[in-house]
Amino acid sequence: MSPLALVQSAAGEANLTFARLQMAFTLGAHIVVACLGVGLPVLMLVAEGLALRTDDPVWRSLARRWAKAFAVLFAVGAVSGTVLSFELGLLWPEFMGTFGAVIGLPFTLEGFAFFMEAIFAGIYLYGWERLSPPAHWWCGVPVALSGLASAAFVVTANAWMNTPSGFTLGADGRVESAQPLAAMLSPAAWPQVLHMVVAAYAVTGFLVAAYYAMRVLRHGGRTYDRRALLLGFCLGAPAALVQPALGHWAGHMVAQTQPVKLAAMEGQFRSEARAPLRIGGWPDEERMHTPYALELTGGLSWMAHGDADATVQGLEEFPRADWPPVLIVHLAFQAMVAAGMALCALSLWGAVALIRRRRLPTARPFLLAAIASGPLAVLALEAGWVVTEVGRQPWIVQGVMRTRDAVTQASGLGVLFALTLALYAILFGGCAKVLELLADRPL
Repeated sequence: MSPLALVQSAAGEANLTFARLQMAFTLGAHIVVACLGVGLPVLMLVAEGLALRTDDPVWRSLARRWAKAFAVLFAVGAVSGTVLSFELGLLWPEFMGTFGAVIGLPFTLEGFAFFMEAIFAGIYLYGWERLSPPAHWWCGVPVALSGLASAAFVVTANAWMNTPSGFTLGADGRVESAQPLAAMLSPAAWPQVLHMVVAAYAVTGFLVAAYYAMRVLRHGGRTYDRRALLLGFCLGAPAALVQPALGHWAGHMVAQTQPVKLAAMEGQFRSEARAPLRIGGWPDEERMHTPYALELTGGLSWMAHGDADATVQGLEEFPRADWPPVLIVHLAFQAMVAAGMALCALSLWGAVALIRRRRLPTARPFLLAAIASGPLAVLALEAGWVVTEVGRQPWIVQGVMRTRDAVTQASGLGVLFALTLALYAILFGGCAKVLELLADRPL
C-alpha cells in the first residue's frame, strides 16, 4: 500500500472512531433526559389528579415542583435531541443520503409530536392560575401522550436499522422503491418500542424514588418526601416487573433476525443444541469459548426458540468480519440483566410491604436500596442501548450497509468531539444545578 493510501486509511479509521464516540456519547446523554421527558409528565398528572380529588396541598406542591423540573428537562432534551438529529446527516451522510426517504416518516412524525408537546407544555406550565383545575389537568394529558409518541417514533427508526424492510435497492446501491410505513413497522418495531417505553417509565420512577429516598433518609419521614417516594416507586416498580417479559420478546426477535447479535450477547461461539444460558463469563474470541460463566443447560435454546432442545447458531457460523465486539456486547447484556433483576427484587420488596402495611418500608436497608435503584435503572438503560447499537456492528443497517461505508470523510471530528464533551459538561452541569435549586426552593 502506498504512503498516501496508508494516510487515507488511517484518516478513515480515525473518522470512524470519533464518529462512533460522538454518537455514543450524545445518545447516551440524551436518552436519560428523554426517558424523564416520557415519565415525569405521568407523575405530574397523578400528583395533580390526587390534589384535585383530595384537595391536599402536598399533592399540589409535588405536581407544581415536578412541572418546573419537567420544563428544565424539556429544554435540555430539545437541545440534545436536536444535536442528534444533525449528527445523523453530518456524521453519517451516506446513510441518510441512501435511506433518508425510507426512514424519514418516523422522524417527521416525531417532529409533530414534539411541537404538540411543546404547545401543551407551555399551556400547562403557565396555566396554573389561569385555567380551571380540571381544564389544567387535561392540558397535561397531551404532554404525556406526545412524549410517549416521540419516543415511540424515534425507536421505530432504530428498530428498522436492526431489521430493515420497506425498500428495494437498485444495482447501483440506491433505493429504487421506498415504503416508509412498512419501514416504520419493521419486524423489531413493536418489541423494541415497548421495551424502550417501559424502560423510560422505570428510569423515571426509580430516579425520582432514589432522590426522595435520600431525602427521607436524611430528614426523616416528612409527608412531602414520603409521598414523592411512593409515587416514584409506584411508577418504576410495575415497569421493572413487566420488563423481563418484554425483554424476552425482544430477545426472541433478535434470535430470529440477528442471530449473530444473540450469539455475542451470550458468548455463544459454537452452534449447539441445548445451548446454555450464561450468567457472567468473559468471552475469549481467540479460544472461542466463554470461561467463568454459570451455565444453565438448554436455557438459551428455550429463551431464543421456545424449545430447550433447539439448536442456537454460534459465532462460528458467521464471518469474523461480521462479528460485533463480543466482549463489550456480552458484558453490557449481563449488566443490563443484573441491574434489571435487582430492580425487580426491590420492586417485590416494596410491593409486599405496600400490600401488607399500605406503606413503603422506611427502614435504612430499604431506603439505601431505593437510593441505589436510580443509578441501577440508568445502568440498565445505557447497557441496553450498548447491546442494541454495538451488537449491530459492523452494520449501520443490518446486512445492508456497513458503518464504515456510511461515515463522513470530513476532517476535524476529533476537535468536534472534544468541543461536544465541553459543551455537554456545561449543559448538563447547569441542568443539574438548576434542578438542585428547584428542589430546595420553597413553592
